Amino acid sequence: MDGIFGGYERHGSSACGRPMRSPDGHRRTAMLRVLLALLMTIVAADMAAAQSASGANWPQRPIRFIVPFTPGSSSDIVARIVVQKLGERLGQQFVVENRPGASGNLGTEAIAHADPNGYTLGLANASTLSVSPNLTANPTYDPVKDLAPVSMIGESPFVLDLFPGVPAHTVQELIALAKAKPGALSFAAAGPDTLSNLSGVLFTKMANVDITSVPYRGTAQSILDVMEGRVEMQFATIPPSVQLIRDGKVRALAVTGVQRSPILPDVPTVAESGLPGYETSLWQGIIAPAATPAPILNRLNSEMNLVLRQSDVVDALAKVGVEAEPTSPAAFAARIAADLKKWHDVVVSAGIQAQ
Repeated sequence: MDGIFGGYERHGSSACGRPMRSPDGHRRTAMLRVLLALLMTIVAADMAAAQSASGANWPQRPIRFIVPFTPGSSSDIVARIVVQKLGERLGQQFVVENRPGASGNLGTEAIAHADPNGYTLGLANASTLSVSPNLTANPTYDPVKDLAPVSMIGESPFVLDLFPGVPAHTVQELIALAKAKPGALSFAAAGPDTLSNLSGVLFTKMANVDITSVPYRGTAQSILDVMEGRVEMQFATIPPSVQLIRDGKVRALAVTGVQRSPILPDVPTVAESGLPGYETSLWQGIIAPAATPAPILNRLNSEMNLVLRQSDVVDALAKVGVEAEPTSPAAFAARIAADLKKWHDVVVSAGIQAQ
């Protein structure tokens, strides 16, 4: 028996006849387990990365949404209307983060430099993506290379308000008056790097008239000066102007969009009332950092298109002067590129220097 048991022991077996593992065998087994665990971790990480890139498991946590303007501003209101509904559709909360400053450049820069993983999005408008890049000497972001368009939200045309004492009731009469008195008329604008100012500059260039731009820090003082005749006109946002127009405190000469505004249906467009081809509006949309996975962008666009067709969203946007306009990412990108060139040409022709 001893010989038998001894034989088993010499061949690495236990007293029960099971083979005994040597110390080297234990080490090899442990190493295999470590390698297997490492392999499983790598495979899991690759699968997670693939799912993330495809958008299959997105979103799994709240999404930060940067608004480059102050809380309570018209842009902030627009953003909150759409992201609340978008969050409901995606099953995740959108956390709005207001990052105002430098005419919207600070917040837009933060969007452009964020991690492109679908968890940082933001609001953009014609000023931040088409005007500011043409008027900033050293821009901190490229609106084409650093940002990915998701979808338009909508557009807000301006209304050309006049001091009631100005003897012009049509665009043609205003142009004739300006030509008869070069440099005598002026329009209020909130600084040279704003779309309202460039709307006035575009008007003077297309009409070939000399009307002086008067800069203001905000619209509250500028509209008061138009009402009192210290400046003759302003390209103003529509909602704050409606009651003033109805009360006769300012005269609505024309709206600047391609079509008449539903809020002011009796007011013609600039183009139809004396200046064919003229158009300007403050569009707004949703953007993401460049390199955000295309499936995430496509899903966002699809959900946004559905949100912007909901009647309650359309009505809420209309109350702040925005006409809902769902678009594809490609159509939004084309609009950005077209407006970049448009305002570049206006800035150059007017001799406006980048700051």
